[in-house]
Amino acid sequence: MQTKVEPLSLPLKQPFAITGHVFSELQGVVVTLTEDGISGRGEADGVYYLNQDQDWMLETINEFFESTTDFDKQSLQQLLPPSAARNAIDCALWDLEAKKTSRSVWERLNITPKQLQTVATIGINSPEEMADQALKHGQFKNLKIKLDSNEPIIALEKIRKARPEASLIVDVNQGWDMAMLKDFSKHLEKLEVAMVEQPLPRGEDEQLVDYKGEIPLGADESCLHSAEYENIKNYYGVINIKLDKTGGLTEALKLAQLARQDKKGLMVGNMTGSSLAMAPAYVIGQFSRFVDLDGPVLLARDVRNGLSYDISGVSIPDSALWG
Repeated sequence: MQTKVEPLSLPLKQPFAITGHVFSELQGVVVTLTEDGISGRGEADGVYYLNQDQDWMLETINEFFESTTDFDKQSLQQLLPPSAARNAIDCALWDLEAKKTSRSVWERLNITPKQLQTVATIGINSPEEMADQALKHGQFKNLKIKLDSNEPIIALEKIRKARPEASLIVDVNQGWDMAMLKDFSKHLEKLEVAMVEQPLPRGEDEQLVDYKGEIPLGADESCLHSAEYENIKNYYGVINIKLDKTGGLTEALKLAQLARQDKKGLMVGNMTGSSLAMAPAYVIGQFSRFVDLDGPVLLARDVRNGLSYDISGVSIPDSALWG
């Protein structure tokens, strides 16, 4: 098998802020695996809070390819721990298998794909600018609102006034403490927020045993992959699955199965990314109550054969893109 890893750098339309971090450019990697003249590709975009940036991914993947020549999806799970680096390789293997066998990922998983309705994500800014961004994303029925501890309810009230019909998800990215969550909960219920994602810092989840709010809570940073699921499952009603966290689609499907067995809601998310990164995540979107696959919407330009986003939803990935 021939292997190649390349950096992928694409500008965002504008800087995008969340709690504790600002994104200005997508800095990912693309892995290409070629066998018998047929190639499969996979993209990873890193996990910033785990220091898995572009340089780390390139180094990790190159070292793996230098040390290992014989691997498949199953052996990869043991040869590399869950990470963004493994994600790029795993997704390239899925793509390669689909092309070599002329059987799509959908056929292999016995899924008839349905079109998905993604959120549009509103980054942290002044309450007025966030409301303006919500209006500019009028084609999206669902909005995901990034919040920190600075005037979160004021921002939400302005967004709700601007988009009274929209379904709102709040994503705090570990930016609150338990007192804030309890204080804000009644306001969030009044504003008809559908879900609050990762309100507390990773590792402080046990405090949520006392949470009595009506709005379901979602685990993102607190649940990276299936090995962490048992420790946090009693504190969250929704599990956010991101392929850069799980280390690929193979592990993401495993985590999705565990959560579904426990009747948890699922969310599929992204760490920004082009359509090549969204395509394998689209598989997890088939099982998800909440869909966050708007990475390409944030980009100034996308990869070739990318997904399309319009009032009807996100298009099903084309075989020329992936899978």
